[in-house]
Amino acid sequence: MDDFRERFVVDLLTEIHVNAIEGKVMDELIDSSLKKRLPLGKPCMKGTRSAILTTIENEVKSVDGHNMIWIRGSPGVGKSALAASILTRLQDQKRRVISFRFDRTQSTTITTDALWRVVACDLARLYPSFHQYLVKHDQWRSSPGINRLFENLVEKPLSSLGDVPGEELPVIVIDALDECGGLRHDSNEQDDYSGLLRTLKRWVQIDCLKKFKLVITSRPENRITQNFPHSVSIHDIPSGNDIRPGDSASNDIRAFLESKFNEMGMEPTWIAKALDYLTPRAAGIFIWATTVAGFLEPDPEPRFGILEARWRGDDEEGTDDLYSLYSTVVRTSLEKVSRQEIGGITSVMGAMIFAKEPLSDDALIVLPGVKSRNILRYIRSGLKSVIDTGSILHFHHRSFEDFLLSLFFEQELWMLSAVQDRERHEHQLAVMCLNTMGSSTLHFNICGLKTSDIRNRDILATDTSAISPLLSYSCRFWADHLVRTPCEKTLVEVVRFVMYEKLLFWMEVMSISGRIYEATPILKKALAWPKLKVCCSLACHGTYLMSAG
Repeated sequence: MDDFRERFVVDLLTEIHVNAIEGKVMDELIDSSLKKRLPLGKPCMKGTRSAILTTIENEVKSVDGHNMIWIRGSPGVGKSALAASILTRLQDQKRRVISFRFDRTQSTTITTDALWRVVACDLARLYPSFHQYLVKHDQWRSSPGINRLFENLVEKPLSSLGDVPGEELPVIVIDALDECGGLRHDSNEQDDYSGLLRTLKRWVQIDCLKKFKLVITSRPENRITQNFPHSVSIHDIPSGNDIRPGDSASNDIRAFLESKFNEMGMEPTWIAKALDYLTPRAAGIFIWATTVAGFLEPDPEPRFGILEARWRGDDEEGTDDLYSLYSTVVRTSLEKVSRQEIGGITSVMGAMIFAKEPLSDDALIVLPGVKSRNILRYIRSGLKSVIDTGSILHFHHRSFEDFLLSLFFEQELWMLSAVQDRERHEHQLAVMCLNTMGSSTLHFNICGLKTSDIRNRDILATDTSAISPLLSYSCRFWADHLVRTPCEKTLVEVVRFVMYEKLLFWMEVMSISGRIYEATPILKKALAWPKLKVCCSLACHGTYLMSAG
């Protein structure tokens, strides 16, 4: 009996230990995937895009058909809405769907490896054999590079999945692939982006992956075209000169605008006139239609007159017409703005483009020329048809950001051309970050921990409310902005002060925030700024301390 008890206890303890290890491994994967998952946007309006949605749906259901489906089109044609509609329709049919959306404004979080972590996390929830493989073979936890991560986190575990009927396997929907890597795939993200494209190419080449359906939306970038194999099923969404009166895209936009105008309570005769004038100009670009509806909403008939006057004699359609609409929106909003306020507007819009993540109002208000929240209130009211007016300002659509950086914008709205000066905005953001870190907001024991707290509790469970969004952003991205900023005496002094007086406090914030692993790369990046060599010895000493810790 004693032997039996001993064996029982040993087996029980072994099981508890194994379960604890499994839980820790999977908690790590779940935590990392939850932080890196963005929901898809709003689906298409009911009754629109029916033809292409039916085509995609049939292709997904075809077990022997293409396993990768690429939906591509010009900016604003509604690719993200299609992705959301595909997800909704498949879920309504009780089909499992794994979704992922890239976002250029969150490229520091929604990284190249985030996609496969999210996919693996969902597959582990669905299939016990996949879950067990990840626990027993956890090389993915330290896999260097996107290729090895994909191999250890997705490819090999899927080979152990066994025989699951194709119609029961989940469909993977990836929206906005072209937004991976940030602003036009910033140079430091280029290699990771290339690696991601290589893993997607393997999706149609590896036998164990061929039975999984993968739906991707993006712009028709040459880089994607060159990397994708010929066996990919491509669906081009027409726009511009490819649109003809009466075709499905034109009818869908007319239906959308008619619905919006009816919501505004406009007279039927006015609605008919507006539809006949605006529908052809949309040229199949849904963001054009949503922007014009938002622009007209405050005062429909007078603002429709502004559009007619602006475009009289102009028969061009397509992207130029989208930019013309954006120009009209901005010009109309600037009618009562002073020269001093324009400086604040350019600072805010430049920061919205070049910041590593969307900034809170508390961050934007310290930028040059902003001074008060009046500028932010103006932007929210005057530009709400192109800028989301929630608690965090961001552009409704990437095409508006492209417009701000275009030659068209520089020529049409020269008074705001400073928006395009990246060096200027990187400098302003660097100063914002370093001044924040150099202020009293960054100090010793910022979260008020007692010695017993540090010894007896998980430091990641610490209440971090004392670390403001502005301080958090500054601690993470000061080096990214500094290295793009020319040296100047004032900035050198601020950097010197932060390095000598605030370095350990900065490390404390990074540790409590669960980002201490980012600290050494940040310092190494900062050392590329020539004048930081003044503080090199202390920075290197800090790097040594973190490595030792």
